[in-house]
Parts: sequence; C-alpha cells; structure tokens
Amino acid sequence: MNTLKKLVILDRDGVINADSDQFIKSPDEWHALPGSLEAIARLNQAGYRVVVASNQSGIGRGLFDMNALNAMHAKMHRGLAAVGGRIDAVFFCPHTANDQCECRKPKPGMLRTIIERFGVEAQDTPMVGDSKRDLEAAAVLGMPTHLVLSGKGKKTQAAGGLPAGTQIHNDLRSFALDFLAEEHE
Repeated sequence: MNTLKKLVILDRDGVINADSDQFIKSPDEWHALPGSLEAIARLNQAGYRVVVASNQSGIGRGLFDMNALNAMHAKMHRGLAAVGGRIDAVFFCPHTANDQCECRKPKPGMLRTIIERFGVEAQDTPMVGDSKRDLEAAAVLGMPTHLVLSGKGKKTQAAGGLPAGTQIHNDLRSFALDFLAEEHE
C-alpha cells in the first residue's frame, strides 16, 4: 500500500478526549484521554495519516459556536505537536439528529467525503469509534470497524449489535498497538 494512501479515521469525543453527556463545549472542558495523543503520534510515525470524523451537534443546539470548536481543536493540535503527532484534517457535522443530514453519523456522508478527499479505499481505511453510530457509518462503506471501550464504548459493547467483524480495544493506545502489530504480521 502506498504510504501516502494509509489513513485511519477517528471519532473525537470518547476516543481522543474525555466525553460528557453535557457535551464538550470549550477548550477548558477538552481533555485528552491518557495515551491517546501518543497513540496518534505512533500511527503517524508508522506512516499513517489520521483524520477526525466527529458529530458536533452542540453547534446545532446552540451550546457552543465555531470559535469554541476551533479553540478545542487548536488545543488538540498543540497537544499532539508536543508529542510528535498530528491530525491531517478534522471533519465534523454541526447538525442535530432532527436535521436528517447525510453527514451525521450513522449516515456515511462524512466518511464518504473523507475517503474521496484523501483518495483511499474504504476497505483499507479503519474507523475507530466508541459508539454504534460511528461503526454503522463505517460498515455501510465496507470500512474495518474498531470499537474502543473508552468514552461510551463499554455501553456500546454491552448493547450489542455491532457490525460484523468489529474489533474491540481498551482504548486508542491499545488500538494503535494492536493495529500496527497486525500490519507487521
């Protein structure tokens, strides 16, 4: 596989940073999960580009604005830079479920856009998430699905009904270790 074509797509809340039922609304509320930034750096060092695909309905609900979202992402990028990592792009859906848009997971529109923009094959592009909707959006496109047990992951696993072939990892750090070990088998 061409190294420029190697891509991993991550959900944000519950995968990279701590999640909250009250939404992450400001940089002060955005806290990286232990080992998550280092995991992204490890993927980068192995030749993977990393992209975030995140539902951000807090914007559509009026809980925070684009300036707050940009500030959260700036904090994430600074934290990554400090450990030698980077995220190549952040895609997000600002809509609420009532908007019935195509970009809000579990619909595959956002992931389809990422695959097209980066020129990768869906079947070669893993999606890592902590919710069933992350995995459902990926499965529709034939992407390998990976559930992390951080964030809402344990509840998601307990609820069952995951797409066939979903691999389960404790957190983003264990995903990166498992995924990169498989690559070298």
